[in-house]
Amino acid sequence: MTLSALYGILADVVVLGHFAFIVFVLFGGLLALRWRWMPWIHIPAMVWGMAVEIFGWICPLTPLENLLLRAGDSGGYSGGFLEYYLIPIIYPTGLTRDLQIFLGIGLLAVNFVIYLVVWRRRRNPDLRE
Repeated sequence: MTLSALYGILADVVVLGHFAFIVFVLFGGLLALRWRWMPWIHIPAMVWGMAVEIFGWICPLTPLENLLLRAGDSGGYSGGFLEYYLIPIIYPTGLTRDLQIFLGIGLLAVNFVIYLVVWRRRRNPDLRE
């Protein structure tokens, strides 16, 4: 295996991890229905995800992905299964500041509803079934 191929594989692993983190930030609150300790992990991740969107920060995984892709002679997000299917989800075309703020507020709204359900089910055991 060449060094270039190894960097490409590492870039794919980071992209998959990035995607998994985004899914966790969005829906990780649902895991609190099963595990009472999950909010201790999910809420800080959700706050980070909201801050990245609302304040327009760059997630540290983004430069790492680009560094690995350049080191693997890809030069950017093109080609490959992961780049074709996941990159457009992680980095949508036409992403504006207004859209980022909307996504951050949407993230808060989705998780507010999720945690409302979690809270109600914990308060009322009859709702669990």
